[in-house]
Amino acid sequence: MSDRNLERKEPVAPDSTRQKAKTKSKKAEGKRQKAEGRAQKTDALQPSLLPPHFLPIGKIVAAQGMKGEVRVYPESDFPERFLIPGTRWLQRSPSTAPEPIELVRGRYLDGKGLYVVQFAGVIDRDQAEALRDGQLFVPEGDRPPLEEGEFHILDLIGLVVFDQATQVLIGTVSSIIQAGNTLLEVQRNAVEATKQPTVLIPFVEAIVPLVDLQQRRIEITPPPGLIE
Repeated sequence: MSDRNLERKEPVAPDSTRQKAKTKSKKAEGKRQKAEGRAQKTDALQPSLLPPHFLPIGKIVAAQGMKGEVRVYPESDFPERFLIPGTRWLQRSPSTAPEPIELVRGRYLDGKGLYVVQFAGVIDRDQAEALRDGQLFVPEGDRPPLEEGEFHILDLIGLVVFDQATQVLIGTVSSIIQAGNTLLEVQRNAVEATKQPTVLIPFVEAIVPLVDLQQRRIEITPPPGLIE
């Protein structure tokens, strides 16, 4: 699952408490996804590919200095994941189960898009290097609150997409793509798939005015040419 905060519309990790989400956020369109586990394409965030009941929040990419700190590439839009002390979960390799690890402190590296964090018991560079390529997680139920118009990425995967004006079925959200603007990749229904297997829909309120998580439904108002 995921843990990146993408606002819309911006997805965030699956949200069991969020009710019907009509997206009328007044915030800038570029700030719409609070989501965890963000990647360029969220195929990597599918539950079948992740440890059960965990949300990915970042990856350890390098050691920092000589005192055991590590650099973390964030896969979460929640800074507290890397700044507030407490238990995180570390998966050292895809074949191992996540294990608890205590975050002692963290800071953001301006201009780098990375966090530097210190874990308990990691006190020198050799120990820090041993954590390289490890994936950090939090439990699935550990979700910061969302604001109106924000969504967890994986809550959007699998939602059925309709044209709001005609109520014609467009398809099903298969993944989220991060490319400047957030895009919903929609797998077309069987009738249309022969012509255009997928369509990319910008996840902005002007085009996606309705996201109903309870009904597992999205309605769009596509501009001319978006849906062929």
